[in-house]
Amino acid sequence: MSTVGTGNKSGPPDDNAGPASKVGAALNRRGFTTRRLRIRLAVVLLAFSLVPVGAVGFVLYRMTNLGGPDSVCDGAATADQVHDLLGPGRITEDKRGYSPTADFTGNSCSATVRSGLFETSEKVVQFDILLNTGDGPGTLAASDARLFSGETAGSVTPDAAWAVLPEGCQKGVRTEVYTSEKGHDEARAALAVTFANGVAKARSCGGRKLSPPKSLSAKGAETDPDWANLCGLPGFAPAKNPEAQWHMPQQVTTAFGPIWSCTIGGNPRYDSRAQVFAITTEPRTTALPQKDGKESSDVGRARWVAGGTLVATCQGKDVFFTVNGGYANDLEKPFLFPDQKDLVRQFLAAGGKAIGCEPIL
Repeated sequence: MSTVGTGNKSGPPDDNAGPASKVGAALNRRGFTTRRLRIRLAVVLLAFSLVPVGAVGFVLYRMTNLGGPDSVCDGAATADQVHDLLGPGRITEDKRGYSPTADFTGNSCSATVRSGLFETSEKVVQFDILLNTGDGPGTLAASDARLFSGETAGSVTPDAAWAVLPEGCQKGVRTEVYTSEKGHDEARAALAVTFANGVAKARSCGGRKLSPPKSLSAKGAETDPDWANLCGLPGFAPAKNPEAQWHMPQQVTTAFGPIWSCTIGGNPRYDSRAQVFAITTEPRTTALPQKDGKESSDVGRARWVAGGTLVATCQGKDVFFTVNGGYANDLEKPFLFPDQKDLVRQFLAAGGKAIGCEPIL
């Protein structure tokens, strides 16, 4: 008796059947014999097929900048530069009120990198544009700074990096980059320069783009002062107050351009007794009205142009000499070096000689 056409569902599939028939036979063998069961199976398989895609998308969104901005703060930095400084992650920016063509106080923009699958970490870098007009370039002096080499004027400190806009732009305008991330000095220096170039482009100024510094000077180490040659300046030996007996370390930048700086007595931000000396050899760092000061016979060719700052012409270029601090916390009088006139004169003489300036006094 013939068995053909009995509809035996458990039998082997027909090799000559089409793909649909083969799939149907395979489902029948596994118990999916009705349309409803087969629809349920399709839904489950579709859900499982989407899980890897969703997981990959979630990871990419949380851990990378896929789809994020290529640059931040109107060209202040590229996304790659932000990642080099802050690490991988998604970049967002906050530029409310920011303008690359304005010099108002508080003109800043920030970029945030967020990363982490479930616990999000946030790292921020802030871009500021500042104009130095009243305090003098000594406000930029920092004895723990690493100074730029080459034609670009700037420096890096543990907290910030700054660069002056290119020649041909408004004097005294600089860009600053702040971040809580420590180290990465070369990356922060390059970021400050990129920012300065972006601001110059927005203002249509500057003859050519600034180049990142080829290197940074070494950070000066804290040492005990040589009171006969303070700050490493031969012959700089002002009369010291014998009552000043607290610990007074000395820290000096290891290069002179653009702003050489020396601090005696600790961090001047926290101790008013600390004495700061600075020599600024790049006049583009300030828009201080340099010709308004009156010359005094007490300081020779130099003239006072701001609180604690004098200017003198050296090799045909304006050079600024800054003497700040040295006051007792409870007394508004000089503490470390009581004879301020002698202090200034000695600093002008020794500092001017150190940078090859013609005699000032």
